[in-house]
Order: sequence, then C-alpha cells, then structure tokens
Amino acid sequence: MEKIDHPDQKKSDNAANYWLSGITAGFLALGIFFVVNSKVNVVARLEIPQVDKKFLDNSPWRQTYADLVKSKEDLSDYDCYSCHDKVKPPLIRYDKNQKIIIPKEHANIEMSHGTHERNNLCYNCHNEQNLNTLQARDGNVVKFDNIPQLCGSCHGPAFRDWEAGAHGRTSGYWDRQLGDINRLSCANCHNPHAPRIPTRESAPGPHTYREATNYENTKSVH
Repeated sequence: MEKIDHPDQKKSDNAANYWLSGITAGFLALGIFFVVNSKVNVVARLEIPQVDKKFLDNSPWRQTYADLVKSKEDLSDYDCYSCHDKVKPPLIRYDKNQKIIIPKEHANIEMSHGTHERNNLCYNCHNEQNLNTLQARDGNVVKFDNIPQLCGSCHGPAFRDWEAGAHGRTSGYWDRQLGDINRLSCANCHNPHAPRIPTRESAPGPHTYREATNYENTKSVH
C-alpha cells in the first residue's frame, strides 16, 4: 500500500529541519567566535630563566679534618707542634675586658662560641697536654677526625638528634640493604670557634603562571 504523507506532518518535519539547521548554525558561529577570540587574546609568555647552579650545589660549605684525610689533602696546618713547644702549653692571654687575645699567627680565628663570649678558653676543647688532640668536657681525649664526640659532650640534645639522623643533613638510603647513609659532621656546617651559621643568599622562589606572563605584551595584543 502506498504511504501518503499528511500535509500537517510535512509542516512539522520542515519546522524541525529549520530548528536543527538554526541550532547547527548557532553552534558553528559560536565555535568560530571562540577560535577567533582565543587568537586575539593570546598571552605572551616570558622565558623562565634557569636557576643559578650555585643553588643546586649540596656540598657542605666547610671541610673537616676527616674530609681532608679522606681526600689526601695537606694536613700540615694541623701539626700544632711545628710552632708550639711540646713541653709547655701555650699561654692564653686576655685583655682588660677578659676577652681572649688572638695571637697574630691565628688572626683568621674568630672567637664567638657561646652566649656572652663565656666559652673563650681554648682548652675547653683543645688538649693542652697534646695540642694535636682535643678533649671532651669529661676530659676524654678526642681525635680531630671525631668532632661529634667532642661537640656532643656539651651539646647533648643536638648530638642525640645527630645520632638519630634528624640533625646533620642525612642523605643516602633509609633501607640499609640498598646502600649506606651519609651524615655531615658538626664542623661541616659549624665553625667550631664561631658556630653560628652565617647568613646565606636564599634560593629564588618557584615561577608561577602569573610571574611568567608578560602583561605589557598582552595589553598590546588586546
């Protein structure tokens, strides 16, 4: 049997086609608008500079006696008896304000260990009976390559933290089966005569999206 379309049905189909065509044209126009607008509002980007390599260096700023021994450096500066008398310990002199007088031979030393300059006696750490060794607070002799034992005799909490790995910038492997750990010695960070760590330049902060945007160029594009 031949199908006969009703006139009202044709009108309905035509109206639907018009609506679909209109919607399609609208979406097409909207797509073109977004594409054109995105090209107009392009944001000019600035090149992000590389971080100075000095901020990536994680080597300690001081070398200890143990470091010098390990790298086979010249240790003649640690032979105190090349200048001092083995029989008689050096005499410590003070000025009228009871500040230690640094001999000209040790002019590079700054005595600033402890608050109010109270720790100004060389023999608090150096062994007057053998200048090539050190002495802990309890009188035990300590070698130059065992600085933590010397410092720990006075700085107990810091020494316990160092032994536990919370002090001394521990690096390496937590899992000892994968490898060893490396822990800096006290004198790698602290000058024994002036332990306060000097202020250093801070590394630059991270670059964010806004910081890397050239707003002047963006305005000119707009």
